[in-house]
Amino acid sequence: MNKLDFLSSKILNGEQLRRASAVWNFKNQKVVFTNGCFDILHLGHIEYLAKAAELGDVLVVGMNSDSSVRRIKGDSRPINDEHSRSMVLASLDFVRVVVLFDEETPYELIKIIQPDILVKGKDYQPEEIVGYDIVVAKGGRVETIELTPGYSTTAIEQKILDLHRK
Repeated sequence: MNKLDFLSSKILNGEQLRRASAVWNFKNQKVVFTNGCFDILHLGHIEYLAKAAELGDVLVVGMNSDSSVRRIKGDSRPINDEHSRSMVLASLDFVRVVVLFDEETPYELIKIIQPDILVKGKDYQPEEIVGYDIVVAKGGRVETIELTPGYSTTAIEQKILDLHRK
């Protein structure tokens, strides 16, 4: 299998995710789940995902589809299409699986995965995080990770627009 095929194999659909989850469960692997748009991957994303991966054995990243991003962020986003974004995420060694979702939240994905650990940034209170109820009910935990100051896709986009206006 060539390297691009390997990266593509890390991007799963719902049925593939169900099968993979069963294997992880059987092997008693600790599954960590997080999600986001990941439009322009930057240092803040890398640090966040690396810290999330350290919490368990398998890091599953739910990624908003293009239409989901547009509904959340507006018509000017995403900047990069879902194939590009998912391939970039899949290229990270510590990301085991990328799975796209079309809804505004990953609630249905979390029901499928039943992660041991649900992760979001510290800009959320654990009880506010989508899927909190599912993870806590099964005896898992919800973690928040400190975000890297000064890094956001919105800030990068604004900087580019400001430079273009000069």
